[in-house]
Amino acid sequence: DNGLYKKKYPYPAEIMLSHSFYLSHPKEFFDFYFNQMIYPDAQPNKAHYALSKLEKMGKLKGIVTQNIDGLHQMAGSKKVYELHGSVLRNTCTHCQTKYSLEDMMKLRDNEGIPRCSKCGAIIKPDVVLYEEGLDEYTLYSAIHAIEQADLLIVGGTSLVVYPAAGLINYFHGKHLALINKDSTNMDSKADLVIHDSIGKVLDDSLCEVYVK
Repeated sequence: DNGLYKKKYPYPAEIMLSHSFYLSHPKEFFDFYFNQMIYPDAQPNKAHYALSKLEKMGKLKGIVTQNIDGLHQMAGSKKVYELHGSVLRNTCTHCQTKYSLEDMMKLRDNEGIPRCSKCGAIIKPDVVLYEEGLDEYTLYSAIHAIEQADLLIVGGTSLVVYPAAGLINYFHGKHLALINKDSTNMDSKADLVIHDSIGKVLDDSLCEVYVK
């Protein structure tokens, strides 16, 4: 991914998506944000739909995700703990008016900066930038859900991004399953390890196992 960033932008993603860069270079921040972080045509994959189906069946109590795309909700999942926020929620930094992603994109000024239709202040995405802390309520809710789980499925993450990666330490249930293309430092502690795409593994076949 960094190769893509370097082709067009003078700084790495960690800088351009930082809180300080957002404050000091709003024009460049939003140019990067809208071009590299927003995919309005993105659709849920088989894994999203499988997790939604398991929740409807009463087998899945919640999803803890670092993703900010809102695809879990689009697939029908109800209990989703979004550790890093969501691009679908946006808030005026002055009057706190809430905006959808579609509305925010329509409110960009001639520099590409989204501005509130009521007061003219900048509209900030409700996503956690570098240098910002996680929302405490969301974090504690996610920890509680993990602590209450009998089975924890960790998928699509290399478990290197903290503090999210540390949440696995709150699991004290019966079975731990890890699904990731590459090995992780927790593979040896898992009851089941699958090195493959989570989209391939968590499809309808998983739901059929639960049905049987």
